[in-house]
Amino acid sequence: MIRYKVTLAYDGTLFSGFERQPQQRTIEGVITQKVNIMAKNPHPSIVVYGSGRTDAGVHALAQVVHFDFPFDLPVEAVYRGLNSLLPLDMEIVKVEKVSNQFHARYDVSGKRYFYRLDLGEFQNPFKRHYTGHWRFPIDMNKVQAALSDFVGEHDFSSFVASGSTARSNIRTIYEAKGKLDKNGNELQLEFYGNGFLYNMVRIMVGVVVEIGSGRRPVDDIPRLYTAKDRTQARLTMPASGLYLKKVYYEGDDPDHPTKLAKPLR
Repeated sequence: MIRYKVTLAYDGTLFSGFERQPQQRTIEGVITQKVNIMAKNPHPSIVVYGSGRTDAGVHALAQVVHFDFPFDLPVEAVYRGLNSLLPLDMEIVKVEKVSNQFHARYDVSGKRYFYRLDLGEFQNPFKRHYTGHWRFPIDMNKVQAALSDFVGEHDFSSFVASGSTARSNIRTIYEAKGKLDKNGNELQLEFYGNGFLYNMVRIMVGVVVEIGSGRRPVDDIPRLYTAKDRTQARLTMPASGLYLKKVYYEGDDPDHPTKLAKPLR
């Protein structure tokens, strides 16, 4: 069996998230079906493992999966074969042969998420599936001050939705940055950390925009760490604005602090 590491992009609009569910269209379900078709398996037996779940409506620029394939095919053949089978809202970006010890989920050392927020007075109908929406004025100085409070190791209990199965809510954020795209009238936020909890980024974005709009004190994030109370963080921003931008593994970014962090289990 040959283990392949596959990086894929998808528009999450018409998917019920990543994880396979009965009678639902999911990323895992579709990619698993297509891998088994390519292997000519009459009874699907090849299992696809992802780096982690994304929720319904969340997009990915570089999700990572792996699977063990019964034939030793060139990576170009797997790349072209899978792309010819996938629907138009999914694309294989890269295929690699990896060691049988590699695991798409358990070897992750970090992830980078990107959030787009439309700042128009009303929701742009052509962006509604690809951005969140916030119609109140934003002070970027307040946004930058808020983002700096996310950097470091913290207990994110106030930033995790109910239903989380994580054993610990402590995570390390290496980078949190934001910019104002005046041409697109968007606030764009990016977070890079060793792991993220259920709905964590969408809750973080909600707190940041409330601070940026003067609806919270600029220094409110440290208080939320201490409170450990999800209800005090209030908002969960829409899934439509969230993108999984990159999944990191050991050696991907040797100059970055992730090399000092142990992968989360």
